[in-house]
Amino acid sequence: MSTPVSSIRNLGPAVEAACARAGIPDAETLRQIGAHDAYGRMLRSGTKPHFIGYYVLHMALQGRPWNDCRGKEKDDLRLRFDALCAEITGRSNAPSALEAALDEIGVIERRKGG
Repeated sequence: MSTPVSSIRNLGPAVEAACARAGIPDAETLRQIGAHDAYGRMLRSGTKPHFIGYYVLHMALQGRPWNDCRGKEKDDLRLRFDALCAEITGRSNAPSALEAALDEIGVIERRKGG
């Protein structure tokens, strides 16, 4: 018997639907393939990239609150997320040269992984 994806803490019907579109039918399959590969499948099936969704999936599969992701862990996940997005979409979610320059001179808020 399979368990719904939405039975995992902090994963609701929208994530369950995105998983289904990506060929991830249940919580057991999601746990087996892991958050990173699952999110890659979700991107390939049309889910728009969003860093919060990526790290929420990681936290959920670890049984942790979604807002428990902080500091170096969050920074490391951001790097993996950006690399995954670049691999799948051919575009980087990293700041553009203009954003980096504006950030450097303090015109925009510093981007801290989220």
